[in-house]
Amino acid sequence: MPAMFIRIKAKTSKKESDLFRKSVQIVESFREMGKVKQRIVKHIGVAHSEQQLQELKELATSVQIALENENELSLFNPEDLTKDILVPKEDTTANCSYGDEDYQVDMRELNEEARVITGIHDVYGSLFDELKLDSIFTSDNSENKKAKGETTVDKPLSPTALKKLIDNFKNIVLARIAQPDSKSASVDMLSNNFGVSLDLSAVYRMMDKIDDKAIEKLNTLAYNTTKKLFNDKIDAIFFDATTLYFESFTEDEGEDAIRKNGYSKDLKFNQPQVVLALMVTKEGLPIGYEAFSGDTFDGHTLIPSLKVLRDKYNIDNVVYVADSGMFNKNNLEELENLEADNFNYIVGARIKNLSKEIKAKIVDMSNYRELNSEIKVATFTLDNGRKLIVSHSKKRAKKDYNDRMKGVEKLKKRLESSKSVKAQLSNQGYNRYIQLEESKSSCDMNITINEAKIEADVIWDGLKGLVVNADSKMSQEEVLAQYNNLWQVEESFRITKHDLKIRPIYHFKPSRVRAHLAISFGAYMLTRYLEYRVRVQYKKLSPKRIKNLLLGVQTSIVVSQEKKIKYALPSNMKVETKRIYTLMGVKTKTVPYIIEKF
Repeated sequence: MPAMFIRIKAKTSKKESDLFRKSVQIVESFREMGKVKQRIVKHIGVAHSEQQLQELKELATSVQIALENENELSLFNPEDLTKDILVPKEDTTANCSYGDEDYQVDMRELNEEARVITGIHDVYGSLFDELKLDSIFTSDNSENKKAKGETTVDKPLSPTALKKLIDNFKNIVLARIAQPDSKSASVDMLSNNFGVSLDLSAVYRMMDKIDDKAIEKLNTLAYNTTKKLFNDKIDAIFFDATTLYFESFTEDEGEDAIRKNGYSKDLKFNQPQVVLALMVTKEGLPIGYEAFSGDTFDGHTLIPSLKVLRDKYNIDNVVYVADSGMFNKNNLEELENLEADNFNYIVGARIKNLSKEIKAKIVDMSNYRELNSEIKVATFTLDNGRKLIVSHSKKRAKKDYNDRMKGVEKLKKRLESSKSVKAQLSNQGYNRYIQLEESKSSCDMNITINEAKIEADVIWDGLKGLVVNADSKMSQEEVLAQYNNLWQVEESFRITKHDLKIRPIYHFKPSRVRAHLAISFGAYMLTRYLEYRVRVQYKKLSPKRIKNLLLGVQTSIVVSQEKKIKYALPSNMKVETKRIYTLMGVKTKTVPYIIEKF
């Protein structure tokens, strides 16, 4: 095979000589008539900054490895669906099976047989294949099992049964990206809109095959795929947990129970839930996930998840970043115990709950140094030796103040409209500024606003605290930069909850609940990887925008009863859609073609 390498080619402009514009390409050398020549195998993208250049180079390295391990140069193979309406049986550009007379037809006698969406399967289907998501169902061979000390060997599925299992998994994952719904509704939607026929009972049998081993393989695949994108180096893992509710009011029982009532972030306290812990990179790319029973406090999910990662992947020198919900005594004590294994952490701190001595230092601005015109920062040592890094942001202070004053104004208006003590007594939100005073004219109690308490809170505006391990070597700037990327995990949960509609969960059996989470995580993997590649190689497009563009790629199937020919009429593509197809290496069908004669 010819040698491949990554080439960085600067693109200059006479009008703008200082313009940063560098093209990243995968190139191969070959010999022709005794001379060594080069040709472009794949164009990765054009960088307009050093950061973009680094991202493109890392992606190019990953693509180069994939290309070198493939028999063909193309990174993606076109999706070969079981439905022949999506792919022509004959390539009319390569043979003469059909003559010009076959395309000469009276439009008035054509009937539309179906109209199917092809974009989702074309692009996301190809990405599914390239990431080898089907590998979660491949069984260990007998030799490997014996080497592991296992005495029993599962009877392997026949090639036909395995292919059917993978096809069902693939189509259900793609259905969750295209139009997430219940499994029954997904089967109907695939049939009506995508020309894919699935048997619902077969889908449930497929879910029963997504056992603990398959889920472990899925997590391993996510971790290794993400790691490969960054030259086998992940410097920070962002962690958070959320709750997912069920369309049910009954809890599980038994040792395998997962549907349990608990503190619901969706405020559905009368419905059972499951706790989902998600780990991603600063780009939002998946590293792994863990599921816990619904009665698990999300702050207690951190250590089990970190231990799983450590044991599985032998990770060291990685910074784990989590929000203040993880700030509790037990977690931090366990994190310190993990420092011997090179675990570092950045955890949001609840600075108002610290000791009086530390709080006095925090609000004293003379302890801070300026990072820039907007931000000041200080480092304090807590009683247990841990470091507390506190930043003060003018922008954040202004927002905190304005939010408080808006809340107080609403509170005053509510007090004017209702003097009922019972209706106002609460320590939630801005109600904490309410106080009771004895009336001078009667035995009643008056409700007033505690202005002194409002003023006391002003000194905390703009302050944000972060706890790091005692021997952390990270600078203040590095700590703040890593924590500021935590929004990626928050956006990841928004994608899983809203774009992929991972909840409500309709399943009852614990095994199928876990299978549903695995299917949703598979959809999340595809969504995030495609979003990342589109951003790095083209421009930033949201997952929702990408999905809508691909949903617009459709094919009409029309039939000529006179000629007994079935034709496919591809829809027109937007410029952005064509670019997605091109950068993902997926061929486009833009002209009508014949599917078959009958």
